[in-house]
Amino acid sequence: MANIVEEIKRPINEEMKLFEQKFYESMQSKVPLLDKVTRFIVTTKGKQMRPMFVFLCAKLIGEVNEKTYRGASMIELIHTATLVHDDVVDESFKRRNFFSINALWKNKIAVLVGDYLLSKSVLLSTDHKDYDLLGVISRTIREMSEGELLQLEKARKLDITEDVYYEIIRQKTATLIAACCEIGVLSNDADEILAKKMMNFGTYTGMAFQIKDDLFDYLSSNVIGKPVGIDIKEQKMTLPLIYTLKNANEKERKYYFNTIKRYNNDQKRVKELIEFVKSSGGMDYAIKVMKDFQQKAKDILEEFPDSEAKKSLHSMLDYVIERKF
Repeated sequence: MANIVEEIKRPINEEMKLFEQKFYESMQSKVPLLDKVTRFIVTTKGKQMRPMFVFLCAKLIGEVNEKTYRGASMIELIHTATLVHDDVVDESFKRRNFFSINALWKNKIAVLVGDYLLSKSVLLSTDHKDYDLLGVISRTIREMSEGELLQLEKARKLDITEDVYYEIIRQKTATLIAACCEIGVLSNDADEILAKKMMNFGTYTGMAFQIKDDLFDYLSSNVIGKPVGIDIKEQKMTLPLIYTLKNANEKERKYYFNTIKRYNNDQKRVKELIEFVKSSGGMDYAIKVMKDFQQKAKDILEEFPDSEAKKSLHSMLDYVIERKF
């Protein structure tokens, strides 16, 4: 899988190297503690898929320029801020097998660092008068917050329908990937129609990405380091489960709702529910929906002339649903 990511990066290799330096510069401050934390963030970075989307979408219609780098930095600042805040909310002390910021510096500092990163993303756009990019990131921050709150509200009652689930994952996950694609073309002065088209491309890609993530909960062979059934233990209603319960008979529905509500820490009951989801077609249904979203994204990509960037975006779409972690 690492080789696939390297192959996808090929048309933007130089840009990605330069981006690391520019991203670190965008986080710097006069406060030594902040600099210490931001240095740690840079050294523990992930695959950086979001900046890759920004650069590839920019290259789809033109060249990477200074505005593209700023856009990619804004996205990565927002993404990093949300990860830092998530670790505080989830009381998680590990992130990609490293200690998380709240584990090393305590919650208060982690929350403030997350706030600082968010403010930096806004300042980066206003300082350079990138008001079109500011509009995109402001909408993205709002939607991500709304998505988290909608999920928390619905999780208490466990009354998530398929439509509500799509809205939650669109806001929580897909909106940031949509912003990457939109910002990529806006950095090359795309008009409103093209910007909207690439926003849709990113939304469909993000939807497929999140459904794939939710499927890992049912795979005993998953290698993402996430224990099987963790979503059920956390009472998260994801697509395989929503579909299965909707199509179960009254007796089954009552029994398995009870598992999620009261026996979500009972290993035997959780395993039983996972098997029920698999045998009832919940997994197959979620895979079909995921592939439908992927195809919608591919259809948009087909409207563009062939190029190295287009080829890489195609590979990215395949990677999104074939990845093992």
